[in-house]
Amino acid sequence: MKAVFALAGPLLMATACNDAETNAVSQKPTAEELAATEGPTLTLTRLDCGTVEFKDMNGFFSDRPGVYPPGPGKVTDSCYLIRHDDDLMIWDTGLPAETKDKPMVRDGMAAKITRTLADQLAELKIDPADVDVLGISHMHGDHIGQAAQFGNARLVMGKRDFEMLAGKPEDTLRAWRGPGKKVTLGSGDVDVFGDGSVVTFYLPGHTPDHMGLLVNLPSGHVLLTGDLYHSTIARQKRGVPPFNASREETLKSMDRFEANVKEGLGGKVTVIIQHEPADIAKLPPFPEAAK
Repeated sequence: MKAVFALAGPLLMATACNDAETNAVSQKPTAEELAATEGPTLTLTRLDCGTVEFKDMNGFFSDRPGVYPPGPGKVTDSCYLIRHDDDLMIWDTGLPAETKDKPMVRDGMAAKITRTLADQLAELKIDPADVDVLGISHMHGDHIGQAAQFGNARLVMGKRDFEMLAGKPEDTLRAWRGPGKKVTLGSGDVDVFGDGSVVTFYLPGHTPDHMGLLVNLPSGHVLLTGDLYHSTIARQKRGVPPFNASREETLKSMDRFEANVKEGLGGKVTVIIQHEPADIAKLPPFPEAAK
């Protein structure tokens, strides 16, 4: 089934480095139209991209007191594999592979992984070089840590986030810089495969062109939040981290996100907060996939 959706707010044009793409959103179909439509074979698999422990959750993740209970906390780092017919897409790449052997400890936090993306993809008999699309929610290091190994893929990412990383030591996206590279840079929603099945969901504020991901599985819509929210508490209390690029834009993105969950998408919607440990169970355990 090719799931389509209506968005709360205008769909913006996505820009590309080397090939411009204009992405349109279909109107919500009737039941008869959905029944008659055959879409791509589509699955979604969660990949483990690490965990991070914090000594002070509220101090790190909230710009106002009382959002989180006092004391420490832990978040997960999640990445995803999308199979779209014969195409393979990775969404986010987690913490650097080096943290498997040497956890990153600094500024009141400790970050590590137990398995690299390559380790997990090998279990699925996938070579990173065979991945067709790499989608990145935003520029932060816990989402781009293992990106460099997917240099054969087309990169889909927020335009300003990509540009702001250029020339920095932490830039793991050097393989996509320069003429002739396969890059689609969004300043709005991007229809990744051109059929409405997988769409980056424009949610700026955490970073200038931050994205979530909408995956329209036959069983229902799945919305991956990126870092719009870092926890269920943040979603309930509209918590905004002090390091976000724009508090105002973050709150607007929260409004857009919630409006689509309640009204814009229709049907079953599964929200997965990528850093929320309790949301891991919303998808089948690796190596199984949601369909």
